[in-house]
Amino acid sequence: MKRLAIFLALCIALMMTGDAFGQRAKKTKRRSRTKTHKVVKSKKKTKAKRRTAVVKPKVVKPIVNLEDSDYNPYIMCEDTCEHVHGIDLSHYQGQVFWETVGNNTNMAYVYLKATEGGDRIDEKYERNIELAHRYGLKVGSYHFFRPKTPLMLQLKNFTTQCLPGEQDLIPMIDVETTGNLTTEQFCDSLMTFLGMIEKAYHQKPLIYTFRNFYNRHLVGLLNDYQLMIAMYTEEEPVLADERDITMWQYTGKGRIVGVNGYIDKSRFLGNHALREIRYRH
Repeated sequence: MKRLAIFLALCIALMMTGDAFGQRAKKTKRRSRTKTHKVVKSKKKTKAKRRTAVVKPKVVKPIVNLEDSDYNPYIMCEDTCEHVHGIDLSHYQGQVFWETVGNNTNMAYVYLKATEGGDRIDEKYERNIELAHRYGLKVGSYHFFRPKTPLMLQLKNFTTQCLPGEQDLIPMIDVETTGNLTTEQFCDSLMTFLGMIEKAYHQKPLIYTFRNFYNRHLVGLLNDYQLMIAMYTEEEPVLADERDITMWQYTGKGRIVGVNGYIDKSRFLGNHALREIRYRH
């Protein structure tokens, strides 16, 4: 009986010990889960913050303060030098506000497109030349040369529009295309036409062309003519034959108050001056 009582007491003690151990294990497991959950949650937050930091757009401040009262988009670096500057215009510039252009003291002259080929007349020429004179600019006229078009038709077209009494500057011939002729055929056509222009106006015209076009087709051919060379770089143009250049068209994307959009600008090189291209009446 005494042994049985001892055995029962031992069984009850073991059962109580097992329950206590189970409860501690559950608590430990619960605390472990809670702690792990918090760590994972913390890691997720950290990753989210990093992603946000990477894609967050940077605020870029404008280089030019558009609200600055001194800011003027029409003032360009080429307008601040002391060279004699000018522009050339055609119908591509649309309606020109000549009173405003005339007030621009940096612009001393303007060449206006009069004709092209045998029958094309610039639709703005008549208005442009009248108003350019009215507002004080020195004016010249130019013809876009088409080598394959009959030369007499081109001469008649140009002389009908470019009247000597309306010219302050010598006529200018725009030479930009060979018309798919050989260089020899093209040069024969051009030189014949230049002779016809000289006879009609009693003075040699100014020749406008691009540097690369001159170097490819015109080297040594125009020694007796003054040149306006187009080359849109910061450096002044130099021709393959190193001959003298009177004028340089330095940009096809100039701006000027009074003209919407881009405009061609040119200036004299070296010691050349406006008097060299004045029309001799």
